[in-house]
Amino acid sequence: MSEYLVKIDWTRKADELFIDNKYSRSHQWEFDGGLSVAASSSPHIVPLPYSVAENVDPEEAFIASLSSCHMLFFLSIAAKHKIKIDSYIDNAVGVMEKDDTGKVAMTLVTLKPKVTPSEGQALSFEQLESFHHQAHELCFIANSVKTKIVTDIVYLEDTRL
Repeated sequence: MSEYLVKIDWTRKADELFIDNKYSRSHQWEFDGGLSVAASSSPHIVPLPYSVAENVDPEEAFIASLSSCHMLFFLSIAAKHKIKIDSYIDNAVGVMEKDDTGKVAMTLVTLKPKVTPSEGQALSFEQLESFHHQAHELCFIANSVKTKIVTDIVYLEDTRL
């Protein structure tokens, strides 16, 4: 068993009444490694100025954690197959809407990974599909949620050979 610690730190500003629902949603996420991240509610959920558009919101963090977990497993699988990767870029997109039960939820996350192998290395589309499928199966974040996760592979015909 592993345990992970995150501290969420929010303090009401002195000039905010709070009970009128007009207060800042800006807060800090503090991780056990010492990193602190400015966070807020999404401006899609709570209007400005009560949200901070520049800060990370929980919905973005959810998508990022799914994408990051998938990428880390993908890279591990490629390394085990002795395929050197130079870059991995994912422009992931999440959709929040009412689910089948009428609750608002992140119903779909589409990962859009673009993998660039090193010079002299090649990855066929079939290999990419296989590695991404394995990564999805191994990703414990994906295994923990009911959100539908789709991988829309960005394949470059001129992968390095």
